[in-house]
Amino acid sequence: MSKPKTTRQIAALIANDWGSSGHVYTLVLMAVTVAGIYFCYRLAAPFFSSLAWAFALAILFAPLHRWLESKVKHPNLAATISVLVVVLIVVVPATFVAERIISEAARGAETINAMVQSGGWRRAFEAHPLIAPIGHWIEQQLDLPGSVRTATSWLTNTAASLVRGSMLQLIGIVLTFYILFYFLRDRRAVLESLRSLSLLSEAEMDRLFNDVTDTVHAILYGTLAVAVLQGTLGGLMFWWLGLPAPLLWGMVMGLLAVVPVLGAFVIWVPAAIFLVLEGNGWDALVLTLWGAIVVGGIDNLLYPQLVGKRLKIHTVLAFVSVVGGLIVFGPSGLILGPVIFTITRFLLEIWSRQNAAALADGQDE
Repeated sequence: MSKPKTTRQIAALIANDWGSSGHVYTLVLMAVTVAGIYFCYRLAAPFFSSLAWAFALAILFAPLHRWLESKVKHPNLAATISVLVVVLIVVVPATFVAERIISEAARGAETINAMVQSGGWRRAFEAHPLIAPIGHWIEQQLDLPGSVRTATSWLTNTAASLVRGSMLQLIGIVLTFYILFYFLRDRRAVLESLRSLSLLSEAEMDRLFNDVTDTVHAILYGTLAVAVLQGTLGGLMFWWLGLPAPLLWGMVMGLLAVVPVLGAFVIWVPAAIFLVLEGNGWDALVLTLWGAIVVGGIDNLLYPQLVGKRLKIHTVLAFVSVVGGLIVFGPSGLILGPVIFTITRFLLEIWSRQNAAALADGQDE
């Protein structure tokens, strides 16, 4: 039985067998193929988030799955165990954080609303002469009770919308792990299919796969490293200011820092507001400056440097690939942006080498 031909071999046969008329055939084939790819893109677009995270998790947990495959001889069972392990590592902490934030947000909103309605915030400011003018300014310039009622209403409506959207989020999560199962079980077949469709050589495809794997590792490990540091610094400031449960809230800030769009500010901003309403204006100022400059600055400065160093690219390019990916693709852009950049850079390097080789051959002639 003959070995299936690669795309490069098929293209060469078309060029040899069809001659000049082969150009027309090739153009038509290319046009139809591009149209097919476009429609496949439109079909897959609603699932980009699930595909991207399943792809990232498959790469991250590939060593674990390879070890399980060596112990469990049934591919379906090995992939099922791997997915269950990922669920325990990823979903359980995320569920804990979400539940904790919702309950604490509701409790905090009730406390702040009661303090504002009773006028306790005004007495707290008046007890400290240094910050008393701030309290007078707030009373004159802002309708604080009305603002708190508006914020409470917004929080209630947001929580309701999250509950309504929880079913769609649940479907997305289930779909992610459904795709992850097949990415793990059929990864060799997927890679071989990509090799057969590619015009690149086997060595070039191996290098491209390695570059994409390094990119995903750099993104995930860079995100985790920055999140741990943000959570640690935020928890230490909570402890230094005497805020309750600094260890717990440090862990929550670290976990939130992993989530695109969200971050540690979801915790320290309400804490600073609470300190202001209690009359601890200086503590609130310290917490705000620490959170905005130190905790927030680490995310903007250290993360691109970690990713850029691992990928051996400039910090600005790493920043653009990550932030641009988030803007274009949403949360999944955290993975898709750098991966697309890595693939494009790799293809440009191939073009550069081919052009250099062509120029060298022309000079030799």
